[in-house]
Amino acid sequence: MVTERGLQVLRAIVQDYVDTHEPVGSKAIVERHAFDVSAATIRNDMAMLEDEELITAPHTSSGRVPTDKGYRVFVDHLAEIRPLTSAQRAAISTFLADPQDLDDLLTRTVRLLTQLTGQVALVQYPSFARANVTHLELVAIEPSRLIVILVTDTGRVSQRLTTVPAILEEADVALLRAQLSMLVTGRSVGEGSERVAALLGTAAEAGNRLDGAVRELARVIGDELEEFRQNRLVMAGAATLARREQDFRGSIHPLLEAIEEQVTLLRLLTEMEADEQGLAASIGRENEPFGLGDASLVASDYDTRTGTARVGLMGPTRMDYPSNLSAARAVARYLTRLLDEDAARR
Repeated sequence: MVTERGLQVLRAIVQDYVDTHEPVGSKAIVERHAFDVSAATIRNDMAMLEDEELITAPHTSSGRVPTDKGYRVFVDHLAEIRPLTSAQRAAISTFLADPQDLDDLLTRTVRLLTQLTGQVALVQYPSFARANVTHLELVAIEPSRLIVILVTDTGRVSQRLTTVPAILEEADVALLRAQLSMLVTGRSVGEGSERVAALLGTAAEAGNRLDGAVRELARVIGDELEEFRQNRLVMAGAATLARREQDFRGSIHPLLEAIEEQVTLLRLLTEMEADEQGLAASIGRENEPFGLGDASLVASDYDTRTGTARVGLMGPTRMDYPSNLSAARAVARYLTRLLDEDAARR
């Protein structure tokens, strides 16, 4: 059973170890923190923490460092999340202002988070399966080449260039636009995808000059709608892993592989349990089922019209949890506000 002072000693060890990168001893704790007790008393507290496997000695006669279990207890007993500075808050509002579209907003978000924290930043795209297609546009750039543009009510925009097996006049493009718009516009992404699949499953119309164009454009639209339905991430900051490789107990290659493939990180980010504030953390060996036992992730939920998604940060277990949680939460709240404002304008 850890006493209240024991928790305070654990907090001091975590904070000092994050700041100094060095094992923490009882004398340093007495000098740096106002406990008003002797170093011998602190040593007794540290012995109890070690018995509970919350701290450990990396070397004989050295100070102590937190274990993964110790970091978990520390995070679970955080009294408050460290507030961002006014400069950091200003950076968030400036860097994320006036995005071109959702893709641009989320790309800016991960770049900003990496700059603020020095960690790998991840943002989960909102689920668009229940979003509605609000607009379909065809833009001819050559007689047989068109750009297909799809827009949803959640702000998602896709653009695809394709070539159709026909020479199209302006009137043909208008006819194709009208026909395909009737197929998907005003319908959910899921329903639109089903209607496109049904069209492609029917036999071609004999003698219809534009049937090949219809089918090629429908195929492209179906691919884009299916892409809308897929969960995916946008990430930044992989280079920080190489610069901080010494902070990890083992190789960083599993982390680089997870970044490359995304599926593992997406599962982990999705399955992390959030507290009542929408904050979540998964620390060290808790991530071993995902092959990421040397890393920690922290995350915060943000709200969208189609549900919640997450902003996350990944780094070594020896990360600054209060600051990283604070940055994730602040950016998540700003994303929620921007998306609410965008939805109100639609």
